Amino acid sequence: MDGRNRSSLTTIHLLGFQTQHSIAFFIFFLLLIIYCFTICGNLLIITLVSYNKSLHSPMYFFLSQLSISDILIATDILPNTLHAVLMKGTIISFSDCISQFYFFGVSETSECLLLTVMCYDRYVAVCRPLHYTLAMNFQFCYKMILICWVLSVSMELVLTVPISQLIFCDLNVIDHFFCDLYPILQLSCSDTSFVQLEATFLGFLFIAIPFFIIIVSYVYIIITIFKIPSITSRQRVFSTCSSHLTVVCIYYGTLLCVYLIPSRGKSWDITKFLSFLYTVATPLMNPIIYSLRNKDLNRSVDKISHYWQGLLCGKP
Repeated sequence: MDGRNRSSLTTIHLLGFQTQHSIAFFIFFLLLIIYCFTICGNLLIITLVSYNKSLHSPMYFFLSQLSISDILIATDILPNTLHAVLMKGTIISFSDCISQFYFFGVSETSECLLLTVMCYDRYVAVCRPLHYTLAMNFQFCYKMILICWVLSVSMELVLTVPISQLIFCDLNVIDHFFCDLYPILQLSCSDTSFVQLEATFLGFLFIAIPFFIIIVSYVYIIITIFKIPSITSRQRVFSTCSSHLTVVCIYYGTLLCVYLIPSRGKSWDITKFLSFLYTVATPLMNPIIYSLRNKDLNRSVDKISHYWQGLLCGKP
């Protein structure tokens, strides 16, 4: 390859969002607010689930793990994006770019697996309520969480290591706001067919199959809900699943549009927007959706608010 190797590419220039200078500061502060709310909202859920005994159930345990995944992806993506908005692009090292892609992949894979496990939890709760306590014991929940994170960390290594071994050209400009798979592969001078085949296989394994499992599970859940004679009971049961279903629709809808719809004819602006939805908007929306539609979380927040108000007013 003309004597070039992967060490010839030492830096990556991320273009980010190419916006007018007049609105650059507005976008910067908007993204900064999103980042702060994402971190605070997800940390609040983790804290509530950890310290409130009424939330010590499988559903909230899985939700706290989902919040950890959201914090990971927001911290991986947004700091560089904020810098790129202010500076009309940002320059990072090649190793940092690969690291960003790795942690992005870990968080996205874990999110897919966690949403699937949460769906199974709702399936057992609605369709097999008599077996719920036995099936969803905490030993089983801990095993599921461990499997989700181990698979995410190990499988992403399987994809990231071959990418880091590719031969890259002198061109180092990526028209994106983070180091995603296909923008990185476009910089390579070597044959990337094996990596693309590997990415397709892993995408089918960790995106398509979990999505199929979720769809089938919700078909059974909806059928079971319609069999409930009382309308009030139907609404109560469906409300326990609606938050999860909303998050699944937003997350998988954008994820499938980016990675499963052919990129030919799809502009980078559309790709950036869709990528923004599942890397930035979804981690922000998750705590909002769950807190707005969940009475247990709302009660826990009220208890903490009253507790701190009592401390500030000098009441024990």
